[in-house]
Amino acid sequence: MHIDLPEKRYYGIGEVAKAFKVNASLIRFWEKEFDALKPKKNAKGNRKFTPEDIKNLKFIYHLVKERGFTLEGAKTHLKEEKNKL
Repeated sequence: MHIDLPEKRYYGIGEVAKAFKVNASLIRFWEKEFDALKPKKNAKGNRKFTPEDIKNLKFIYHLVKERGFTLEGAKTHLKEEKNKL
């Protein structure tokens, strides 16, 4: 999947959700479920996603939406990938 985001240091949750064609609530849910997603929050509590977060989101999206992994399966796969590095 190709994500169309401009080159920036931080991305808001709205533009991330739009780029992935999902609801912002799904991004927030995945943030709770996956330790790999740790967006920074500003004083208002708005999430700011880094390019590293976007890379992790792409991988999670690929596992869950494209390959049909369960959340538990995707978590296990992510841990295995991190251990390889």
